[in-house]
Amino acid sequence: EKVGKTKKGKGTKWMLATDKRGTPLGAYLDAASPAEVTLVEKTLEHTPHAKHMKRFVADRGYDSNSLREFLLNRNILPIIPKRSNNTKAMCQDGRNLRRYAHRWTVERTFAWLGWFRRLLVRHERLITTYRGFFHFACALLAIRVLLK
Repeated sequence: EKVGKTKKGKGTKWMLATDKRGTPLGAYLDAASPAEVTLVEKTLEHTPHAKHMKRFVADRGYDSNSLREFLLNRNILPIIPKRSNNTKAMCQDGRNLRRYAHRWTVERTFAWLGWFRRLLVRHERLITTYRGFFHFACALLAIRVLLK
C-alpha cells in the first residue's frame, strides 16, 4: 500500500509543507510513482495552517499553469521557476522568484528526515505504521526547532 515504482526499485513519496525555519507543518505520503504536481492539493488538505499560507515555494518539478491557477484561487502566491521548455508559464515575476533562494530550508528539512534511519528504508508493510513513524519524526523536528 502506497508503494510505487521508481528508477531504483520501489518507494514512498514524502510531500511536506514547512515554515521559514524548516519546521514541518503538514505532510502527505503517497506512492513514489505519481508526479508532485498531482499531490499538492492533498498535501494542502493535510496541512492544518494551509488557510494562512501566503507563498508556495517549489522547484521546477511543480511547473504547471493549472497548479499556479489553483494556488492563486486559494490566495497563495506560487513561486515556481519555469522549465526551459515551458514558454507559456504564468506568474514569472523576477521580484517574487528571488524568494526561491530560500528553498534550501525545505531541502534541509528533508535531509533532517533522512537522518531517521527508520524512514529512509521502508521496512513496514502498512502505510499506517510508516505514517506514524514519519509524523513522529516530524514532531521531533518541530520540538528541536522550538527548543533552539
